Amino acid sequence: MWAHTVGFTVLPHVGGFLGWFINRKEVPVWYEKLKKPSWCPPRKVFPVAWTVLYTGMGYASYLIWNDLGGCNSKAIIPLGLYGAQLALNWAWPPFFFGIHNLKMALIDILCLDGLVIGTMCSWYRINKIATLLMVPYLGWLAMATCLTIRIWKDNPEQKPGKTE
Repeated sequence: MWAHTVGFTVLPHVGGFLGWFINRKEVPVWYEKLKKPSWCPPRKVFPVAWTVLYTGMGYASYLIWNDLGGCNSKAIIPLGLYGAQLALNWAWPPFFFGIHNLKMALIDILCLDGLVIGTMCSWYRINKIATLLMVPYLGWLAMATCLTIRIWKDNPEQKPGKTE
């Protein structure tokens, strides 16, 4: 039983860690040069926030899986939405940091917002605690979405052939 709890709780961290590891060199080089709003959180906040958020969402997904009796027909929509939002969450860093495509990162995070809301709606009747564990994540995503919009607006993409 505990192996399932740990597995579900750790799973979101895998993509988060890989995203950080692959793109870590872009932060001091490219990200620091971007024009950002005054309310942009300091870099040190992001790993702490994502550790808490990934842990909460991972444990919440375990609660849903457990309450539905594992992977079965009842779990397809609630865990499918969760998996889809997790995939979009993991896709954002490569769009933003990896290929510096602010427009794709914005489209990704807007779709992510919708999938997280859908996930929470599908979870509410199954387990209210699991749904509440997603609230900080949704709040952080609201801030991250606003931040992505501002960075996209304030940093026009370079035309091909121009260097930074």
